[in-house]
Amino acid sequence: MNKVILMGRLTRDPEVRYSAGENATAVARYTLAVDRRFKRDGDATADFIGCVAFGRQAEFAEKYFRQGIKILVTGRIQTGSYTNRDGNKVYTTDVVVEEQEFAESKAVSDSHVGRAPAGATAPSEAPSPSIASADGFMNIPDGIDEELPFS
Repeated sequence: MNKVILMGRLTRDPEVRYSAGENATAVARYTLAVDRRFKRDGDATADFIGCVAFGRQAEFAEKYFRQGIKILVTGRIQTGSYTNRDGNKVYTTDVVVEEQEFAESKAVSDSHVGRAPAGATAPSEAPSPSIASADGFMNIPDGIDEELPFS
């Protein structure tokens, strides 16, 4: 079985090209910075993993993905090789994207990237959840019990 699941941030905007021919197909290439579980000398480290998406997945990446956003990708590893202009053999390893989706809200992503959300307005009057505690859970504010889908 060849199955890959990655969550990371785009290192730059996807590079999209279209194949030649009558039925041109979009091909998007992007690199994900995926945090490693363990730190080296107290510093976080990351792996930079090349991904390639075809067709509708590539068109989606071109339209919505930007540098710095966090996405979740599932796919498969594909290896290959080619001879470069200097006559040297180059080996490649890419994740061929089968599914891709956003891994955080647009507001969180925009604040991480350093952009203000488009069309930002004043906060609503509904109480907002408090910041997550050390265990990663957020407290539900008082007064919104009737809005919750569970009891």
